[in-house]
Amino acid sequence: MIATISSPAGLAQADFQLPMPLKDRRIVVAMSGGVDSSVVAALAARSGAEVIGVTLQLYDHGAKAKRVGACCAGQDIRDARAVADRLGFAHHVHDHESRFRDTVIDQFADEYLAGRTPIPCVRCNMGVKFTDLFALAKDLGADCLATGHYVRRVMGPAGAELHRAVDPARDQSYFLFATTQDQLDFLRFPLGGLEKSVVREIARELGLGVAGKPDSQDICFVPDGDYATLVKKLRPEADDRGDIVHVDGRILGAHKGLIHYTVGQRRGIEIGGQAEPLYVVRLDAAAKQVIVGPRRALAVSGARLGEANWLAAVDGREVLAKVRSMAKPVAARVAGDRLIFAEAEYGVAPGQAAVLYDAADLSRVLGGGWIEETFAADFEPE
Repeated sequence: MIATISSPAGLAQADFQLPMPLKDRRIVVAMSGGVDSSVVAALAARSGAEVIGVTLQLYDHGAKAKRVGACCAGQDIRDARAVADRLGFAHHVHDHESRFRDTVIDQFADEYLAGRTPIPCVRCNMGVKFTDLFALAKDLGADCLATGHYVRRVMGPAGAELHRAVDPARDQSYFLFATTQDQLDFLRFPLGGLEKSVVREIARELGLGVAGKPDSQDICFVPDGDYATLVKKLRPEADDRGDIVHVDGRILGAHKGLIHYTVGQRRGIEIGGQAEPLYVVRLDAAAKQVIVGPRRALAVSGARLGEANWLAAVDGREVLAKVRSMAKPVAARVAGDRLIFAEAEYGVAPGQAAVLYDAADLSRVLGGGWIEETFAADFEPE
């Protein structure tokens, strides 16, 4: 039997948004082996519902599996199984290594080769994490699929809505913009209303071995954060040298490979003797050029979005747009596949996502799309 959770952690009442009684419900929990998904599983078991844990093995059990902050490999799978054993529910492991490699890792390398800045975590959520787990949970006869993501599922007038987490430091809504309405109807995010400190306290009170486990790193499959080495191994041509070119057309020097640069970057360009600091303005993969210029050259008036996923009508709507995971949302409007900024925005990089929030309700996620290209604001080289 699951242990009793005392106050203050006991004040957290996880809402799985399922019809009562919960003893007649089946909840499948996506378990990565970390503290967040383990606590979701514990809260599901505490609810009285039948719980089944599912873990996807996403890559090999070599060096990456032993790295602190990894997920979905060796030790993490063992940690997930230990939690399931302690709480007394079934746990399944599914090998999705080849699909993860094809749809996430290879695409990650291809994006860098094309001079774009990828976000593999979103691709993982779009594919193996949500799409495949969604199908697995359905096959298991689940009433819902619960995950440890820090976002909220709120019932609105037209159905389920995606909202930011209560804890702004943990909010993951930017990375979940591609969640479809069908997925949102089936998904549950019971941690979205909790502070991370409360989640860890619940884990400690239950005696879960993962209570003090570090959070997983953003790019789980990159050893030591050295993504350039991985990309070079998969796509050797991504390390080809080329010219560093000023926006006015002058060749200023040579770069060490496009994979070492991203739009908005200032450090590491290593070109001195300029009147103003230089920033990476864009990457020309076809010409193998890094285009640089002063900060004002980074200003863009808008962007074209591809692979858009909308959770509400947005065309012609005033929105708040977040163009990087750590960026502050800025005022914008949508016109077809164009996102038009109210004021010039800086450091907008193709390959990143533009995630839109409701200007009238700052917590609500309206959806988003991938930044395919940007449109320069009025700028003339001096």
